[in-house]
Amino acid sequence: MKVLVADQISPKGVALLKQQGFETVEAYGSTPEKIKELIKDADAVIVRSETKITADVLDAADKLKAVGRAGVGVDNIDIPAASEKGVIVMNTPTGNTIATAELTFTHILCGTRPIAQANASIHGGVWNRKAFSGTELKGKTLAVLGMGRIGAEVAKRAKAFDMKVVAYDPFLTEARAKTLGVEMVALQDAFKMADYITVHMPLTEATKYMIDEKAFEMMKQGVRVFNCARGGIIKESALIEALKSGKVAAAGLDVYEKEPLTKDSPLLGFPNLVLTPHLGASTKEATECCGIEVAEVIAEALSGGAIRNSINKPSVDAESMKQISPYVELCEKLGTFIQQISAERIEKLVIRYYGKLANLDNKLLTLAVQKGYLSKIAERANDLNAPSKMKHLGIQVESVNSSADSDYAELVEVEACCEKGTCNTVAGTIMGKKSRPKIVRIGPNNVEVNAAAKCAILLKNVDKPGMVGVIGTILGENGCNIANMTLSRDDDGGNALSIFELDAIPSAEAVAALKNHKCVQDVKVVDFSA
Repeated sequence: MKVLVADQISPKGVALLKQQGFETVEAYGSTPEKIKELIKDADAVIVRSETKITADVLDAADKLKAVGRAGVGVDNIDIPAASEKGVIVMNTPTGNTIATAELTFTHILCGTRPIAQANASIHGGVWNRKAFSGTELKGKTLAVLGMGRIGAEVAKRAKAFDMKVVAYDPFLTEARAKTLGVEMVALQDAFKMADYITVHMPLTEATKYMIDEKAFEMMKQGVRVFNCARGGIIKESALIEALKSGKVAAAGLDVYEKEPLTKDSPLLGFPNLVLTPHLGASTKEATECCGIEVAEVIAEALSGGAIRNSINKPSVDAESMKQISPYVELCEKLGTFIQQISAERIEKLVIRYYGKLANLDNKLLTLAVQKGYLSKIAERANDLNAPSKMKHLGIQVESVNSSADSDYAELVEVEACCEKGTCNTVAGTIMGKKSRPKIVRIGPNNVEVNAAAKCAILLKNVDKPGMVGVIGTILGENGCNIANMTLSRDDDGGNALSIFELDAIPSAEAVAALKNHKCVQDVKVVDFSA
């Protein structure tokens, strides 16, 4: 397998890939055109912040399975386009945590005491102590916007300086805030309360220009503002006006709306604004950690191991993953089964989880059902692009954790609702020490079908003596070997559902012979293979 390393990472990361047998192509500083050429037969690509993985680049990649970002921010990668193509995107969220937190606090210190300006003055031959008076951090309020790994590390350092720390993060829980020793506040309150504001959020539609003209109006006179996260969270034109008016006493930026910063940028005209050229991860330790970590996650993904640090695939905690992993295959089989037995166009899939499964995070199982549903009707469907492909087909997907009683300790039920109002259902569970996936109900009929079988043929037939022999004879005459069978009926002498697990897909002649029998009402073939 080929891994394209588009941006320079630690040599140890490159060595790790080579040691594991990957063809590793180092293409540092390549043009977009060159990247498109090199990525054609690549199974994975590794980038930092320089190379852009756009929809155009992804279109040129015929074999690509994964994109690895040696760092946290992934705004140089088109996530929707990658997901649509079924390419997993992973980053390295821990590698540069300390480096970025320390750089942030360095900016905070430089915004408190004009160290950079005093240094420049001394180097210019001027000794002027009175020009570089500062303030103290003790007792001041720091607002941390985004309390992830980096934000938490910044808060820890601020508390060591006896600062009061307030935090705005829509995903922060009260328990976590208490553990970190910070006070949770609304965004507007953070603006109003803070003497210092630091940003630690990804750049999204919700966070773009989070700090704009209206935000600066709410802030204290003489506030200090810092951004070592992503350019565009602070609106630069608004910051410039706030610096001019004196609303902002000092600021520090490591990231910008457009990088590199141009020589005529108006940001360069403020002595109380300290600027660094995107140095968040630029330490020896962070570079090495990120390079090794991105190589590890790419190697694991390509080798069929665990998917770590995924941006476009739901994350599940280790304990939940341990419990749900046996059900992933079952859910794929239920998805492919319901698609093949539904003659009408399906408008909606409802996936219900019963028993212990109802108390778990089932996002991956819901994805597995969708992937299975699409396996016979969509090209290159996987659990990354399955939701978008289902949406394109106009099929709604609903997941329900049910508290209703079930005949099994854990049960997954898939209901397919068709255009004409009819519904098909199939349900399954895991059985035995080897955790074999079994289909245990089809519509109202209780059955036991091995979902790991190669294929199965379903027949609705008149319930009368000798029908099993008739069906077996037709299958045998057409070269179909029966691996297993199960029967279910509604009433004595009424209709029966006969299911035969076969070693191979039955021929068209065999299916036609069954359909033509006067006692057989319906025949469906289900191919369980991927």
